[in-house]
Order: sequence, then structure tokens, then C-alpha cells
Amino acid sequence: MKFGQVNNPEEIDFSLPPTPSETIQLLEAHQQKKPLEVAVGCAKWNKADLKGFYPRGTKDELIYYSRQFNSIELNATFYNSPSKEQVKTWKDKTPDGFKFFPKIPQSVSHYSRLLNSDEKVKDFVDATVLFEEKLGMAFLQMHDNYKPKDFDRLEKFLLSFPKGYPLAVEVRNEEWFSDSKISARLYELFEETHTANVLVDTAGRRDMMHMRLTTPTAFIRYVGANHPSDYDRLVEWVKVIKEWKEAGLQQLFFFIHQNIELESPLLAAHFIEHLNKEIGSDLRIPNKGNTLF
Repeated sequence: MKFGQVNNPEEIDFSLPPTPSETIQLLEAHQQKKPLEVAVGCAKWNKADLKGFYPRGTKDELIYYSRQFNSIELNATFYNSPSKEQVKTWKDKTPDGFKFFPKIPQSVSHYSRLLNSDEKVKDFVDATVLFEEKLGMAFLQMHDNYKPKDFDRLEKFLLSFPKGYPLAVEVRNEEWFSDSKISARLYELFEETHTANVLVDTAGRRDMMHMRLTTPTAFIRYVGANHPSDYDRLVEWVKVIKEWKEAGLQQLFFFIHQNIELESPLLAAHFIEHLNKEIGSDLRIPNKGNTLF
């Protein structure tokens, strides 16, 4: 994942911005007396990306991965919408409690740009609902050049999206964040349609660190910069998550990437260790693999 990559990460201010009052107010309004649901994972499970993670002789990467992590950000579905048979195969390989977070295909987000996409969405939803209890939340990632001038198109898409199917949305163009009126309109739409607002923590796009939740779900895509600061950044996230949990956060979905995927399992293990200690979660600490990448 090279979105937001910079040549000199040591020059970036990685401090997390303060949580806006709107986020705290929303969480407090949704407080429930039940445990926080936590899913932490990587973006892919193949050996080519998670070098050194799999023991020698591993025959099926998903089977092994799903016994180390409790979730996967399923980027594979971005390139091709999965068949029903493929979804069933993936589901059957994973243990109870594992969750899939499929990415809506680029044919919807990038090629059609949300226009005339009803059949494509239907095919995607009809297949991925077969994950059943293992379906976490799908997410829609718009192209960098998708701008607020097409707000009405996004609004129509969300209002017509199948009800009851959990969805998060990531917009990337700077114009969504540079004008407070535009941002407020976007967040209002997300709240109205019960759409989670994806947070992206990456070096070159600090404007995407809006810290604005629109549901009691935090869907966070963390991108390490292949720099020692990656580990400290994750500890800072744990502090914020603890604050949100105390305010009423119901779900945390946290996925760890790197610009060059080398140490994602190591970063994830580091994050989970600190998270378990600070908020009382009981996530398995994944195998760290071979640290000599």
C-alpha cells in the first residue's frame, strides 16, 4: 500500500489530533453495557506480502492466518467481486469468531464511480452475505480524484445501499476535508445512513486524520511508514481507543498495512499486546514470524 508514502517519514508529525467533541457526543449517545467488539488484522494473507510470517511447510495460508488473527481486511475483492462458491470456501477454512471485511470492487468505486452500479453491488452483496456470522463490515474506498462535486452521487448510492448490510466509506480527495461545510455535510450523510467513516493514518495524508466517527464503530486503516516510529504511533492509537471505549465505542476494526509490506504481523503483535493491556481485551497475540526480514 503506497498511498500517502513519503521519502522522509522522520520529517512527519505523526501526533494524533484531538478527538472532536462531535465524536465523543455520538459515542456517549450510543453507550451500551456490552463488551467492545475488537477486530485486528492485516490487509492480505498471502506469503508474497507477509514474508517470514508463515512457518516452513505451511500448505494453506488462510487456514494458518485465521488462527493467528481474528480478522482480515479483504482487499482481494477490490479487484474481482468474489463468487458465492469462493466466499463459502473462505468461510469454511476459518474458525469460529473470525471476521472478513471485504472491499467493494473497483468496478463500482473507480470505473463506474458509483453510477449504474446496482447490479454490481447486488452481485457483491449476494455473495458476501454468505460469510454469514463471519461478515464483519464491507468498505467502499473512493478514488483519490473523487471530489465533493459528486456528493449527490455518493448520497444516492448510500441511500439505496442494501439496508442492514454493514458498510464503511473512505473518501480520499483533499477537498472533502479542506472545507468544514463539506465535511459536515458528509458526516451528516454518514450518520443518516449508518455508515462508518473510515480513518486512514498514513504519512503523506495527515488531512485524513479527521478523528470524526459517524457511528459507534471505529474503522481504522493504519499504514506504517517502514520506519521505527511505526511502533510508537500504534501505542498512541491505543491511548485514543481507550478514551473512545470509555465514551461508548461499540466496535473497533483496526487493520495494519505498511507502504512496503514487511513487518505487518510484527506491528500487529505490538499493537495487540498494548491494546490487551490498556483496555482489557483478550486478543490472541499473533506469531511474529521471522523478524529478520
